[in-house]
Amino acid sequence: MRLNLEEARQFAQIAGSTMSYIDIGDGPVVVLAHSYLWSAEMWEPQIATLSRHCRVIVPELWGHGKSGALPRDTNSVRQLAQQHLDLLDRLGIEKCVIAGLSVGGMWAAELAVMAPDRVAGLVLLGTYLGSEPAESKARYLAMLKTAEAVGAVPDALSVAMLPLFFSDVSIAHSPRLTNGFRQRLREIDGASLMHSIVPLGRLIFDRRDALADLRQLLMPVLVITGDEDRSRPPAEGRAMAALIDCRFVELTGVGHISSLEAPNEVTGHLLSFLDDALQRD
Repeated sequence: MRLNLEEARQFAQIAGSTMSYIDIGDGPVVVLAHSYLWSAEMWEPQIATLSRHCRVIVPELWGHGKSGALPRDTNSVRQLAQQHLDLLDRLGIEKCVIAGLSVGGMWAAELAVMAPDRVAGLVLLGTYLGSEPAESKARYLAMLKTAEAVGAVPDALSVAMLPLFFSDVSIAHSPRLTNGFRQRLREIDGASLMHSIVPLGRLIFDRRDALADLRQLLMPVLVITGDEDRSRPPAEGRAMAALIDCRFVELTGVGHISSLEAPNEVTGHLLSFLDDALQRD
């Protein structure tokens, strides 16, 4: 039976805006943090399994899914982390395991540095806590400028973005996945694009270099990267794992959105990690 996320959707007032989140299951709390330009649906395969064993919370980024606009004066990933910490406070969650992909991993790591006593374990998927390399930063900012000028995400831009999110195999043989992504980009309304999506993208790609702070992480950490992830290449994940002194997993034939491209593998790694992290806590 297909998981109905809408039945588990809740809303909270955070930083003057409305944050949408999925809250499903009972037991130890797992927070799943999604990628830029996605929503809680990105984690649907993992939610279906993890919610049988845990309470799963999946907040949606500002301007994504059903969340409201980016709060005024939000200009750093660290502020995003504080806003999600505020959500944990609202929900009375004292401790949780967080798994974050892409920007989800960025704010999750910032939250773990900010409030280490609140994080029992951290899984970083397809993410990087260093500053954005100059070449990719220029490319991403140019994409944002194009979308801002048009007031929408043009089809040509969405096609150019596919390799940033998916492996070659997915692009060639998973039209449901890639076409669904392009359709969601078409459906972004102008207001959300201008007031949330574009400024959120700029703060992500202009983020601080937080690599040195990773050495402060004493909780269990796992780093996972797809070997075809063009947005966050395996070398970045491997370097972070070395700094943290934790396990690094490289998924074969997988791009950026590993939760959907390799759902069984990712779910398996999360289950194993959860078992270990919760036993240590």
